[in-house]
Amino acid sequence: MDQHTHSNPPLNSMVCFSVYAAGLAFNRLYRGLLERFNLTYPQFLVLVALQQRGPLNVGQLGEALFLETNTLTPLLQRMQKLGFITRQRSAKDERVVHIALSEKGAKLNIELGCVPPQVLDATHLPMTEISALTQKLNTLAEALREHTQPNQRTL
Repeated sequence: MDQHTHSNPPLNSMVCFSVYAAGLAFNRLYRGLLERFNLTYPQFLVLVALQQRGPLNVGQLGEALFLETNTLTPLLQRMQKLGFITRQRSAKDERVVHIALSEKGAKLNIELGCVPPQVLDATHLPMTEISALTQKLNTLAEALREHTQPNQRTL
């Protein structure tokens, strides 16, 4: 039997591989665009989330970025050392840590305004297609998250 006759589809026809490959390409592109700011892509996302949503606690920020607290905490500690954010424990509950943009982080966000247009230009797609693709990917991601959520049963 020929090794190519099995039932697995070619990689480039698998949506999971296409999303994975696009993600890798985006990461490479962002790495190049963000290196002059000495930022990683996850740090960039934290700055954008805080700019758009205002101060958040670590749990809320994790939900916004789909990151676990144990992944987010060291990232936030590095960003605080760089002076981009402030971290402050809640007076009501010490387990809760509030995250906000520092003045330096807010200024950096202004400088970072050039990055998204450069990314859009690199796609060579019209804005209508980018918008439609974004909407479809958001729908796909939500469906996959719902499918992988543990069943929430009430007793």
